[in-house]
Amino acid sequence: MSELYMMVSVLNKYKVKKISEFYGQQGISVIMWMMARGTAAGEILDYFGLEESTKVVLISLVTCETWGDVKKGLREKLNIEVPGTGIVFIIPVSSIGGEKQLRFLTERQNFVKGEESSLKDTKYELLIAISNQGYTELVMDAARGAGAGGGTVVHAKGTGMEGAKKFLGVSLAEEKEIVLIVVKSVDKNSVMRAIMDEAGLESKARTIIFSLPVTSALGMRLMEPVPEE
Repeated sequence: MSELYMMVSVLNKYKVKKISEFYGQQGISVIMWMMARGTAAGEILDYFGLEESTKVVLISLVTCETWGDVKKGLREKLNIEVPGTGIVFIIPVSSIGGEKQLRFLTERQNFVKGEESSLKDTKYELLIAISNQGYTELVMDAARGAGAGGGTVVHAKGTGMEGAKKFLGVSLAEEKEIVLIVVKSVDKNSVMRAIMDEAGLESKARTIIFSLPVTSALGMRLMEPVPEE
């Protein structure tokens, strides 16, 4: 039985090509990438002989088995633990918006869906909606209509989009916008369904959506009922 995880790789820009190629060799075909900037303190940079540099953040989904192979290769072949190379970590995925999306996101990985873990029994969930560029408002209007609050938009590019036709029956653009929305766990299914109905694969937005468990959160008062006096 496999678990499914979102793998986040924060890499020195000079390492991205080599590590991306390695991911492809491990069967990780769908990757979102975004530009970022490192903010390590000056004394840390001096200590390791580093310069403040541009970073690239890669996001993909991996099975437990794939993650094991990735960890071994990153350590032994790509020296991920050498200072300045980058960091890679995983977060358990609690749900994905449809069987076709699941197959597309785990293409070339042997994924067998199992039972949800207790970690996924949480009060809040983070929805990650990946859409073609320019359709953020369509996604958010659908989410708000189902009871969600606001969201945060991140601009990204996608690789491995050519497999979409085979699994999803549609073509996907490379330019992407990722919308991050925190919702109550009890509202997760209705919000995900609303987004898929209004901005899903049948629309021009071509949204793919999945969720991650949030183990603790602050600043969510507007999502809670106001107690009666």
